[in-house]
Amino acid sequence: MFKFPVNKSVLGLVLGGVLMTSAAYAGDEMKYGFGVKPSDKEIAGWDIDIRPDGQGLPAGSGSYEDGEALYAEHCAACHGDFADGGGGRYPPLVGGTPNELAQSVRPGQPHKTIGSYWPYASTVFDYIKRAMPFGNAQSLTDDEVYAITGFLLAENDLHDSDEPMDAEALKAVVMPNVDGFVDDPRPDVKNPHCMKDCFKFVEITSKATLGVTPTGEEALR
Repeated sequence: MFKFPVNKSVLGLVLGGVLMTSAAYAGDEMKYGFGVKPSDKEIAGWDIDIRPDGQGLPAGSGSYEDGEALYAEHCAACHGDFADGGGGRYPPLVGGTPNELAQSVRPGQPHKTIGSYWPYASTVFDYIKRAMPFGNAQSLTDDEVYAITGFLLAENDLHDSDEPMDAEALKAVVMPNVDGFVDDPRPDVKNPHCMKDCFKFVEITSKATLGVTPTGEEALR
């Protein structure tokens, strides 16, 4: 029978770790013994989403003129000087109608812009605030986001360019495609995982031929 020397200090750490782990699961609340409770300021930094009904919109406002200048500075490089798209890589933001989303009108090329596709004006603000400008997201102030949002809505004939854009004005905008979206009627289901004999026969009807995955002898090299 073999005997190994045991360091008492190491044994104490191991036993202490076991006790700490047990304490982490004691009671109804899970406690893991690390991390800190976030402050209200830290939570506020993440809690910036804007709902379709406008809930969450911050105070502030912006003018059409300021929005035009801010768009030229921060957005035009990608979306075009006239917000008509960046040569195919970035989408246009202005123009079109919900009718141009139909396959019968533009087969394979729906004209998706803020004016033709977007369902809620408040979420235009939300997206710009959270994700734009590309590569420098969340660098714009609320006033600047209001200004850019107002400029884009005005260019889509959805807001009076002489009126400043703020929370109340944004809530009042009804987007042309607001009824173009439907809730997914499919229920949430939980299917058991099949582990064997799942299908009697499997037929491969097509495969991708993009030249990315090597096949034949090349796959053996």
